[in-house]
Amino acid sequence: MELERAKKYLEKGVDGYADGNGGMFENFMMQGLGLRLDSIERGRVLCSMKVPVRLLNPGNTFHGGATISLVDLVGSAVILTYGLTSTGVSVEITLSLLDAAFANEEIEIEGRALRIGKTVAVVNVEFRKKSTAKIFAQARHTKYLHLPPPPPVQTKM
Repeated sequence: MELERAKKYLEKGVDGYADGNGGMFENFMMQGLGLRLDSIERGRVLCSMKVPVRLLNPGNTFHGGATISLVDLVGSAVILTYGLTSTGVSVEITLSLLDAAFANEEIEIEGRALRIGKTVAVVNVEFRKKSTAKIFAQARHTKYLHLPPPPPVQTKM
């Protein structure tokens, strides 16, 4: 069940909006992105896509902001593979851009859980060129996990 939830999250977009009726993230990132889910298991998600022209920076390479957005998306999906009902709140995302990816280049995005605790989750996300397996970006995503509120205290009066 938890893998299905993570799969739906990636296929439908955040909050299930892949139809253009969502917010900025859903409309800009998810609509026509072509993100494919290649493999999913507990603690690991592997996706691939062609770099769309609309996600290039002025230097005609894959935009760092788009990379960070995909870190958030894939990292959140990794957390869902543990059966959690929420992906939590981002506390920190660090990104190292090691090389460039270009328009229409086929890339892989792999997210792996480093730690999923009671209140904190840490996920590593790697971006690789599919043709060479060369890493062009690497990120670490730390999220605070919401705890459900405690049940109300019953008092006798």
